[in-house]
Amino acid sequence: MHLRADSATISWEVPEGDVIIGFSISQQVMCSRRFIREVNTTSRACVLWDLDEETDYIIQVQSIGLYGESQASKRVHFRTLKKSDRVDKSRQLQTGEVIIIVVVLLMWAAVIALFCRQYDIIKDNDSSTGKDKVKPSSLASTPEHCSGGLLRSKVYIDE
Repeated sequence: MHLRADSATISWEVPEGDVIIGFSISQQVMCSRRFIREVNTTSRACVLWDLDEETDYIIQVQSIGLYGESQASKRVHFRTLKKSDRVDKSRQLQTGEVIIIVVVLLMWAAVIALFCRQYDIIKDNDSSTGKDKVKPSSLASTPEHCSGGLLRSKVYIDE
């Protein structure tokens, strides 16, 4: 499973009853004498790295118990992918992501346009009714006036 151009993940089932302390994975390139043996303890899966693209491999697994190794599993054959196969899939994914981003940006642009339109309507309504309005000045809001100021101190002046 998870075949790529340079790696593959293999997994296996274990029969009940035996005490297993590890596994031995044999990897061989088909039509070649190259043979690799790895020991992978406790796990029931293994990732094979540094594989050649578009190459046929044969895999066998053996369990390692207290009294030695079991018989090897039946031979499993697989072929790694081409690097171009992997690139094509990622391009499709990138195209899908770009489409999603464009749709989201268009939705945000529509929301902003609606907000600006509503803001202009509110602003126009407010400015047409508020042109003649004059804000009342507060005498007590400045420190120069004796009736209050920023510190709200009471100052009395005799006249």
